[in-house]
Amino acid sequence: MKQLFWLNDETWEKVEPLLPSGGRGAPRADDRRIISGILHMLHAGGRWRDWPANHYGPYATVCNRYARWRKQGIWPRIHDAVAPAIPTRAPKLAESARH
Repeated sequence: MKQLFWLNDETWEKVEPLLPSGGRGAPRADDRRIISGILHMLHAGGRWRDWPANHYGPYATVCNRYARWRKQGIWPRIHDAVAPAIPTRAPKLAESARH
């Protein structure tokens, strides 16, 4: 398995304002953890079901959040905020973020 990824504080400060506010219902899973997991999967590849849940949470939560953010047009903005901070990962992430 490739090295796990986690957003640093500086990058998180750029991403956090881009996220939708919490709505009604159950408390949301930690967005920083979710985004770190999405970035890890986009870089490492593989199936969502096979990912390191002990680090990023249940795959269904992360996969659903990624799909929702892509549909709402939020994920490309997140990608644009994180790509400069992780240049070695940016090309593959850019491709994944735009599909």
